[in-house]
Amino acid sequence: MLDKLKSYLPRHQALAEKLADPDIVGKRDKYMAVSKEFAEVSEFVNLYHGLKKAMDDLNGARELCDAEEDSEMIAMAEAEIERLEQRIREMEAQADELLNPPDPFDGKNVILEIRAGTGGEEAGLFAADLFRMYSRYAERRNWRFEILNQSLSDLDGFKEVIVMISGIKVYGILKYESGVHRVQRVPETEASGRIHTSAVTVAVLPEADEVEVDIDPGDLRIDVFRSSGPGGQSVNTTDSAVRVTHLPSGLVVSCQDEKSQHKNKAKALKILQSRLLDMRRREQEEKIALERRQLVSTGDRSAKIRTYNFPQSRISDHRINLTTHRLHQILEGDLDELLVPLHDHYRLVALEQTTRSQS
Repeated sequence: MLDKLKSYLPRHQALAEKLADPDIVGKRDKYMAVSKEFAEVSEFVNLYHGLKKAMDDLNGARELCDAEEDSEMIAMAEAEIERLEQRIREMEAQADELLNPPDPFDGKNVILEIRAGTGGEEAGLFAADLFRMYSRYAERRNWRFEILNQSLSDLDGFKEVIVMISGIKVYGILKYESGVHRVQRVPETEASGRIHTSAVTVAVLPEADEVEVDIDPGDLRIDVFRSSGPGGQSVNTTDSAVRVTHLPSGLVVSCQDEKSQHKNKAKALKILQSRLLDMRRREQEEKIALERRQLVSTGDRSAKIRTYNFPQSRISDHRINLTTHRLHQILEGDLDELLVPLHDHYRLVALEQTTRSQS
């Protein structure tokens, strides 16, 4: 932690020299920009000096305690050690927050999209298993779990299901779940007992506020049609289903769960807003990664992130080389065993990237 804070010292010195440069002082906009960065970097430098002094004082207090024979002086040294250790913990927490600023999206609700991939009906059944896993986890967290749209398969699995999860820091907790989830097991439709491999894609999108994604009505094509298929029988007598196409991006969203065309349209627009926000966010991240010449790992949904092996009751997360044999407990919603190590890993990755960008 101390070394990471120390890495800001050269930049701090360079900015201080710029602030004393008459050419910069005479240019108001440039001077203001340098002043702003100097103030930001000063936070790291001041914390470095404070933390270093506290650590030096702690070492001195420990040496005094070891060398002292007077019981009263030892007690005073021990009290000072306890005070300094607490102070260092507080400053380290402050440094961790500075070096790893919170994602502004972390507090948002989530639109969770689960889609069956390769594997036919078995993929649809596993999509239903993941839907149950996330719904149980939401239950444990006291989050609200609302289906926005669903398309059932012939065996009561899901071709696709889209849900809104509302609660405290939902996106911050679930954001690394985006990607391809692979399952290895004997399908219900397999007579010979052979193990098959299927895949399901999961997308975790931060809910978009209207002020964040302003959609021009002229960019939309809205089609209405009659609901059909499993789940739509009760509403298929009127043109209540809605398909919204965003012409500039080509994104298409359909909703048919509600009997009301108005409600289906509102849900479709909410999903579209979140997809557009996610698209914009990923474009920004790709730009940053290109500038740093290093890809920022964000749980890219095109990558295989996790394998669920039923014969061995094993789950492997390939991003952090984590394996657990508590498959059934996790599918019942005990997800923290996977989520906590993932967040710790990406926190360290972000810290290393911040340090490299300053060097």
